[in-house]
Amino acid sequence: MDNFGSWSVLTTNFLIILYLALGGAIFPVLLHLTGANRWRRQVGFLSGTCTALFPIAFVLLIVLLVNGERTFPWLKYAHKTSVDLGGWHNYTFLVTREIIGFLIAAGLSVAVIRAQYLAEAHPEKNHFTNFKRLTIAMPFVYVLYGTMVAWDFEMTLQPGWHSASYGAYQFQSAFHGFLGFFAMMLYFLDRSDRLTRQFEPKIFNYMAQFILAMSIMWVYFYYTQYLIMWYGRLPADMERYWRMIEEGYLLIGVVFLFLKFVIPFSVFLFKRNRHNPAIIMMVGFCVILGTWIERYVWISGAEASEFYHIPLSATFDLAVTIGVIGMCWLAVAWALMNWWLIRHEA
Repeated sequence: MDNFGSWSVLTTNFLIILYLALGGAIFPVLLHLTGANRWRRQVGFLSGTCTALFPIAFVLLIVLLVNGERTFPWLKYAHKTSVDLGGWHNYTFLVTREIIGFLIAAGLSVAVIRAQYLAEAHPEKNHFTNFKRLTIAMPFVYVLYGTMVAWDFEMTLQPGWHSASYGAYQFQSAFHGFLGFFAMMLYFLDRSDRLTRQFEPKIFNYMAQFILAMSIMWVYFYYTQYLIMWYGRLPADMERYWRMIEEGYLLIGVVFLFLKFVIPFSVFLFKRNRHNPAIIMMVGFCVILGTWIERYVWISGAEASEFYHIPLSATFDLAVTIGVIGMCWLAVAWALMNWWLIRHEA
């Protein structure tokens, strides 16, 4: 338990990578469902390369599940006291649902990206019908699976603590983080000597507007968590907030609030900034960094103050995070190279 702060870094990295992979699939789906197919055809394949992160996310998931007591502090408490927490805290059920849910979500995500490619590469073979069917299923899977992940890896870390809107708050925040990452990815690809421009400059303006909209939506969900419990006079639920505020997490909590809302909102309010790729890239970095810190606060902050831990202040934290970033860079670079070869040959 004394290493829970560092172990929370591993859980945080898992969630970020998982949602970058899921975001790579849900992003073109949302563009299609909202009729933005011209935009989707330009960046949908680039977004789809993020699904190459699923194998890394699966390895991290297995590590977290195998080291159950380090990942889920309530499990050690249940073993020590022989108390059956019941329901959602059945560990066998948790492992089973997480693995099955991951395989379904990852499988559908890859199928969506493959169907998108076939629909564009071979329009005469009626692949677009299959793509449309998969795009209808994808949002349902994303919401249901995202809710389960939010409950298992964040909300229920403190038994008895609950929020009716926590699932939506978490997976919407994670998608917000994906948009920040993808804006950075488009910026560096646009300036790459290896990859020729495959999308119009106005795509950056679209990304800026999307990030702005998601920033406003995120701060609504963020405030809702507190509003319901404060005005509903639920002292048991407020205890988690007070511990996080008073016992070490206030400063980094303010930091991710600035990174995920104040900076995107204040910068993108000005039209000229929404047309500047460099500014959009920097705001995107703020958003994905803020998302990482936010996830860490909710995970690590589920435990008492004696386990408080400043993120990335230990060797374990840095080694794991740098190693994971390196593997992700190689995976996305590999996927991008294959995408470039396919488009170049076409």
